[in-house]
Amino acid sequence: MTKLTRPDIKTLSSRVVYENRWMRVREDAIERHDGSPGIYGVVEKTDFAVIVPIDNGLIHLVEQYRYPVQGRYWELPQGSWEDAPGTDPLDLARAELREETGLTAATMTHVGHLFECYGYSTQGYNIYLAQGLQAGEAQRKPTEQDMVSRAFPVEEVLAMISDGAIKDAATVAALGMLRLKGLL
Repeated sequence: MTKLTRPDIKTLSSRVVYENRWMRVREDAIERHDGSPGIYGVVEKTDFAVIVPIDNGLIHLVEQYRYPVQGRYWELPQGSWEDAPGTDPLDLARAELREETGLTAATMTHVGHLFECYGYSTQGYNIYLAQGLQAGEAQRKPTEQDMVSRAFPVEEVLAMISDGAIKDAATVAALGMLRLKGLL
């Protein structure tokens, strides 16, 4: 992050225009560096964890119906705790892995932190590599009742990304980070 002596954009006022359990949307009146006015719509959401469970050359994915895009898609296990935004990201990652897949990991390696859509949202996510996996019983929430979990060979997952079957940006970015760091 580049440290500035003066911010490029100054917030003049801010008001919440919508809020529910999962997000808050605010509208900020702003002034740009050159003095011109404007507005920003900002979606405030709790950070989440993305977990890359890999064992014996297989990546464990989950598939569920994503209402906003009206379709079922494969993705890496991921989630947040809106009720506990200060939760340690490692604890969140371990819990989400167990909840969605039933898996527990002997080791969890932090791979990095990225922002989801920083042009309009504060939300970011931590990426964890989960290894030494032990199978157990998934503990899904009612909102995840349609979720299924399955392991795929690494090359098949990469082909699913290339072919457009996997469309989740956090999944693609997480696997890209692992490749860049020589972990996949």
